[in-house]
Amino acid sequence: MTISSITLSASAYANLQALQNLAAQLGQTQRALASGKVVNSASDNATAFFQSEGFLQSANDLSNVKNNLSTSLSTVNSVNNSLGNITTVVNQLQSITTSALQDSDTTDRKKFASQFNSLRTQLDLLVNDATFNGTNLLNTTTSKLVVFFDAKNATALTIAGVNVTSAGLHISVAQNAFAATTDINTATSLLLTAISTLRTDAQSFGSNATLIQTRQDFTSNLINSLTQASNNLVLADTNQEGATLQQLQAQNQLAIVSLGISGQLTQAILRLFP
Repeated sequence: MTISSITLSASAYANLQALQNLAAQLGQTQRALASGKVVNSASDNATAFFQSEGFLQSANDLSNVKNNLSTSLSTVNSVNNSLGNITTVVNQLQSITTSALQDSDTTDRKKFASQFNSLRTQLDLLVNDATFNGTNLLNTTTSKLVVFFDAKNATALTIAGVNVTSAGLHISVAQNAFAATTDINTATSLLLTAISTLRTDAQSFGSNATLIQTRQDFTSNLINSLTQASNNLVLADTNQEGATLQQLQAQNQLAIVSLGISGQLTQAILRLFP
């Protein structure tokens, strides 16, 4: 009997194949436990892998949208805060005109007029300093903020700027140094209109802020859903994989023992042919 004619017995060959299959399964299970994923590449499960990657890509695109929404929301909130400060200044201007009306002395009224003009200048400085991220939505109606709601920039909200400078609110300098009561009454009337305008603007920007916040929350929820969908396709159940590992290790030990027994039987048969 030549060496080349010696072959494995059927039982030994079956045990060897079982060991090879178990080794492959053990390797796959160990990779799943190490990475936390049952699908690590397209070779594991091409359909699940590419679907998972698609969900993750969509989630990443929306993450950029979410970041832009966050910046836009901060911009609009900054505008609202500035409008509140500007309203405070206009209320102070109104207090000056009220004090001037209660004082008939022209010298005192002249002082009130000087205070009025000085505070009016501060109002303009405040408006011009209300710039956030390079955008000022309070010093001109030509400015605008475009807020995109999707990754393809197909849907958007355009927020138009307003002009709440003293000129935009039609708050003129104190006429005739407030010498005449009619001059003060005119200034008071313009201030009342300015306050009404500021309230309307604040309401509009507040509504825009609410809308952006809603879209930001919607985008966050959608990102979470896409991420979960991706995880459902590729993540491993560590409890199940751990139990599978123990089972495969036990089967592997049994297969090794079985292969050894097959080898012993083969040797016993060979002894019959000295």
